[in-house]
Amino acid sequence: MTRPTIVYDDDCGFCTWSAEYADAHGNFHLLGFSKLTPEERARLPDDYEDCMHVFDGDDTYSCGEAAEFVAAQLNTAEGTAARVFQSLPEGARRHVRDPTYRFIADHRDWFGKVRSKRPPARD
Repeated sequence: MTRPTIVYDDDCGFCTWSAEYADAHGNFHLLGFSKLTPEERARLPDDYEDCMHVFDGDDTYSCGEAAEFVAAQLNTAEGTAARVFQSLPEGARRHVRDPTYRFIADHRDWFGKVRSKRPPARD
């Protein structure tokens, strides 16, 4: 079985940190936009640079749906919360998920600064 692939903006520090965090707490392959092949790019929407994506087999998830997919795979408290969130009807999830994702994506510079002020994790 292949690992899902997180497709992300590797020119964005917050995006890179988020993808690496997911990989460290889940089981993903990471693929930055700068490394996309023409075949991989063809799987993405025209405005693919506006958000993250996930390739899972033949399926492609984008934006909030991709973030939900990734979060639900994490072996963390965030993963547990995402799996509980997935018990809600899709319409209710979309109503919360998509605007939340867009807000974070539109303010990733600020979220990157907040993330960088956190003390390092202890082993």
